[in-house]
Amino acid sequence: MRLLELHRREQARERAIAGQDWRESGFVFTSPVGAPLVPSTDYDARKRLLADAKVRDGRLHDARHAAATVLLILGVPERVVMQIMGWSSTAMAARYQHVTGGILADVAQRVGGLIWEVANDADGSGAEGSEESR
Repeated sequence: MRLLELHRREQARERAIAGQDWRESGFVFTSPVGAPLVPSTDYDARKRLLADAKVRDGRLHDARHAAATVLLILGVPERVVMQIMGWSSTAMAARYQHVTGGILADVAQRVGGLIWEVANDADGSGAEGSEESR
């Protein structure tokens, strides 16, 4: 709500600057003179943002895959991911969420830690397995 309120204020400023040129379109997001946005405007702005940020150019749809994968990396529960992404089926996760090397490395490190913990306990060198801890 705060962002929409800020946008409304900015649009009121644009309306004042445009004066007689302002065109009331009824849209929430408009050009600086109130006209509906042209779809290619967003496309061009996105391309400029990607170039300025030195991020690999890709399709807008690729951003959806990236967003779903970031949610996976963050460990967001599947039901929450489904709500955010607008999925009605958990099968969509397999299409959109991509297991990264970092995720695999994290799992390997955690499993490795468990193996060493069990091994240390089994040979008595772990804190829980030692005579002093009993």
